[in-house]
Amino acid sequence: MNGVLRRVAYRKSEAETRETLLDKEWLVTNGLGGYASGSLAGVITRGFHGYLVAALPTPLGRMLMLNDLIETVGLPDGQSVQLSGEERVNTPLQAQGAEYLEEFCLEDGVPVWIFRFGEILLEKRVLMVYRQNTVHVNYRLKSGTAVKMTLRPSVNFRPHEAAVSTPLAGNYAFTVIEDTFEIAAQTNIPALRLMLHGKEKSLTMDRTRFQEIVYRIEESRGYAAHGDLWSPGYFSVVLTPDQPVTLVASVESWDAIRAVSPKYAERAESLRRKRLQARAVDVPAEGIARELVLAADQFIIVPEGRGEDTLRARAAGDEVRTIIAGYPWFTDWGRDTMISLEGLTLTTGRTVEAGYILRTFAHYIRRGLIPNMFPEGHDEGLYHTADATLWFFHAVARYLAASGDQLFLPEIFPQLQAIIEYHLRGTDFGIGVDPDDGLLRQGAEGYQLTWMDAKVEEWVVTPRRGKAVEINALWYNALCYMKQWLQEEGETEKASEMGMHAQRCRDSFQKRFWYTDGGYLYDVVDGETGDDSSLRPNQIFAVSLDFPVLEKDKWARVMECIERTLLTPVGLRTLAPGEKEYKAKYYGNLRARDAAYHQGTVWPWLIGAYVDAWLKLHPDELDRAERLLQAFEDRLGQNAVGSIGEIFDAEPPYTHRGCVAQGWSVAEVLRGLVKIATLKKKTESAKPA
Repeated sequence: MNGVLRRVAYRKSEAETRETLLDKEWLVTNGLGGYASGSLAGVITRGFHGYLVAALPTPLGRMLMLNDLIETVGLPDGQSVQLSGEERVNTPLQAQGAEYLEEFCLEDGVPVWIFRFGEILLEKRVLMVYRQNTVHVNYRLKSGTAVKMTLRPSVNFRPHEAAVSTPLAGNYAFTVIEDTFEIAAQTNIPALRLMLHGKEKSLTMDRTRFQEIVYRIEESRGYAAHGDLWSPGYFSVVLTPDQPVTLVASVESWDAIRAVSPKYAERAESLRRKRLQARAVDVPAEGIARELVLAADQFIIVPEGRGEDTLRARAAGDEVRTIIAGYPWFTDWGRDTMISLEGLTLTTGRTVEAGYILRTFAHYIRRGLIPNMFPEGHDEGLYHTADATLWFFHAVARYLAASGDQLFLPEIFPQLQAIIEYHLRGTDFGIGVDPDDGLLRQGAEGYQLTWMDAKVEEWVVTPRRGKAVEINALWYNALCYMKQWLQEEGETEKASEMGMHAQRCRDSFQKRFWYTDGGYLYDVVDGETGDDSSLRPNQIFAVSLDFPVLEKDKWARVMECIERTLLTPVGLRTLAPGEKEYKAKYYGNLRARDAAYHQGTVWPWLIGAYVDAWLKLHPDELDRAERLLQAFEDRLGQNAVGSIGEIFDAEPPYTHRGCVAQGWSVAEVLRGLVKIATLKKKTESAKPA
C-alpha cells in the first residue's frame, strides 16, 4: 500500500513564511493521551506546545515534560543557524528555520521538515513510541557533508493545562551517568530521561533560565502569556550522511527506553500506520479519507492513568479504550465518544476497539446516565449531560450492525433497560419524561446539559432547559432501538410497551415542535421563557437519525431552511444570521469566546448529520453530498496539519478556532465519505452488465 503524503504550501518571502508557519501546528500522539505539538516554525506559541506531554497516572494527568528544544546547525562555512527558539519579551525572535525550510510534509501522518543550506539537505522528523511516554526527535542528512548540531532542551514541569506563568518547580536536579541524563524536580513528578544517539556526542553544562517567554496564542486568548523555562545545558553532536542523530526524551524506565532503538521505533511506527490503513478496507483508496484514517488514530487511546479500568477489563479478558475529544486540551467526553465511535473505529476497521470503548463506558453508568467527561487526572466522571447517554444507544446500534457481536447485547442489556427506566421516571439534573406528553425534558440551575454547553463561571450561555429538539429526537431513537432489541430477545410484551412510549413521543413531537411561522422546528419547547424559535442546527437530528421523529412531509422544508441559513463549506452554523444573539466571529477573552461558542460559530461535526439527512431526501445525489465533505481537504493543511479542528468562524474566510484537532470533526467527515463510497459501490454493482 502506498504511503499517505500531505505537503504544506507556504510563500517563500521571509516575513510571510514565518507568520504562516507560526500559525500552523503539528501534532503527534502516543495512544495514551500524551502528545507532542508545536508550530511548524519551531517556535512554541501556545501553552500546550512541547516535545513531550506525558500521560501520567492519576492524579497527575498529562504533564509538560520537555517544553522546548533549541536546535542550532553549524555549517561548513562557519555560519551558525538557529532552527528553532522561543519568542521573548523585548527580544527579537532568533529562530531562522523558516528562512531555510525547503518543505514541510506529513509522511503517513509523521511530521517531516526539510531544511536546505546550499547543497546540504537536513531532514527532521518527530515520532512518539506507541503506548510509551517517549518521543524521538530524528535528524538525518539527505545530501551534503557533515554538520555539527547543538540541541538545548528546556523545561518547566507542569500540568499541560496550567498557566504558562506557573513558577519553575524549585531546583531541578540534573544527573549524568555515562550516556544517560535525567532532569528531576523536587516533586512527585517522574524524572525526564534523555539519551542522544549520534557521532562525537558531548554535553556542555550551561544552566540557563529563559525568562519572559511569550506565548502569542495565549496572549490573543486573554490568558497569562509569559513564562520561564530552565535548561541544564546543551548537547553537541555531528550529523553525517551515514549516521543520523536522535534525541530521545521519556519518562519511562531506562529498560523501556533502551528496548526501542531509534531505528526500530521508526520502522515499528511505520508498520503500525500501514496496518491501520490496511484494516480500513471500506475507506476509499485515494483522497482525504485515507489521511483521516491516520488522524482518527490520534483520538483512540488506552487511559493508562485509570488503573482500575484496566484491571477490570483484563479480568474479563478485555481491554480498556476511550476516545480523546480533542487536542490539545480535551479529555474523554461521553457525548463526543458516542458520536465519534462509528467514524473513528467502525469505518476504519477497528471494530474490536469499538466494543472495548462501549464496555468501558457501560461500567460507569450511574442512575441511567453515562459520564459527560472525565476531568484531567481523575478516575471518576462527571454526569451533567442529557444527551451523551442517548447517543450511547446510537453507538451501540451501529456497533451491533458492524460487528455481528452476538454476546454484546445480552451483556449490556440490563444497563440499557435501566437507562430507559430512569429516564421514564426521572433522574438527576431534571432529566425525565413529562408524563403529560411523553417528551423528554431536562434542566438544572447552573448546569449546561446539552452539547451547546458553554459556561463562564456561573453564566450558562445557552441553558436550553426544557424539551430540546435533538434530545427528543435521540430519545425517540433510543425507544425504537429498545423496542427492536426487546423483540429480538423475545420480550414481546415489553417491546409493545416500548413501542407505545415511542409512538407517544413521536405524536407529541409533531404537535409541539413544528414552528409554523418559520417553517422549521423549535429549538426548545416548554422552556424557561416558553418556546424557543431560535433557528439552530439541532433540528437536523429529527431527520438524520435511524428513526426520524419528524414526519416525512416536513423534511424538505427543514432541510431547505438549514441549507439557506446554516450550511457553510466547513459545517453548520450554530445560530442563523439575523438572530439576536448571533456572533460572526469567535475571538477575544474566554467570556467573549464562550458567548460565541454556540451562537453562530460553525461546527464541522454537524456536516455528518446534514449529509445523512440530505441523502434521505436525495438518495441519487451522491456526488453533491461528497463534494460537501471533500471541501474539507483544504482544511487539512491548516492548524494541526492532517486533521480537522473543532470550530470555525461563522463568516468567510471561516477562520479556524478552538482545538486544532477534534475527534468528532474527523469522525463525521470520514464516516460520511465512507458512507458515500459504499453507496456508490452498491449503485455500480446494481447496474446491468
